[in-house]
Amino acid sequence: MEAAITDGEFARFQRWIYDAAGIHLPIAKKTLVESRLARRLKARSLASYGDYFKVLAAGADRLELQTAIDLITTNETYFFREPKHFEFLRRYIRTEDSPGRQWRIWSAASSSGEEAYSIAMTLADALNADRWEVMGSDISTRVLESARRGLYPIARMDDFPVEYLKRFCLKGSGPEDGKLLIDRKLRNRVHFTQVNLNQPLPQLGTFDVIFLRNVLIYFETETKRQVIARVCERLATDGYFIVSHSESLHGLAPHLRQQSPSIYRKA
Repeated sequence: MEAAITDGEFARFQRWIYDAAGIHLPIAKKTLVESRLARRLKARSLASYGDYFKVLAAGADRLELQTAIDLITTNETYFFREPKHFEFLRRYIRTEDSPGRQWRIWSAASSSGEEAYSIAMTLADALNADRWEVMGSDISTRVLESARRGLYPIARMDDFPVEYLKRFCLKGSGPEDGKLLIDRKLRNRVHFTQVNLNQPLPQLGTFDVIFLRNVLIYFETETKRQVIARVCERLATDGYFIVSHSESLHGLAPHLRQQSPSIYRKA
């Protein structure tokens, strides 16, 4: 019989992931945590979630620590999610572009890469030139490895513009049947790196636009404020900061001015 996570064990994981990544896990996520970590109990022949927590708390196995973070923090995403953001990005690039200007965009919670590649396709289409770079980051090394491969099930392409499918993707065959591969030329302009937004950021440079979508909802108010301030230090003056339509920056970012729902500009 498989172990069930107790309320006390779940509370320990809540505190641990909050300390590690600033993420607040509500009690509604108890079943999700149980199901995602069950495979680690089995892999390590452990009888309970409490036993597994002791492994993490010891801190000696860095690979296991990262594996647990990956499993708990990974969220579902898809291409061209909230399409109005990409329509805005295309208009902005075309309006503000000038000869020789280099563009840098950051997908700050890129997960398995769909957002970063959606940004890249939009830039390639808007500029028709190679004067751009996209960086994607996430706390999970597992999803970043997947993002670098750029290989996705065709079933996840429902909202994908048909012209972009033809221009930027290759259809898999043989063992990769049913999948699409992002074209190498595009992949080479998208760089992925591990970043924990709840810690001091590495030297990333400055960005013209930063996407930080569908991640602030997992943070408590003070953590949101700190993450926004930290990320916006990397945003150029007059640059744009984009969050999900389900998220609000009210009272959290006095240095940002709302331009339209979920789109803000740095003063």
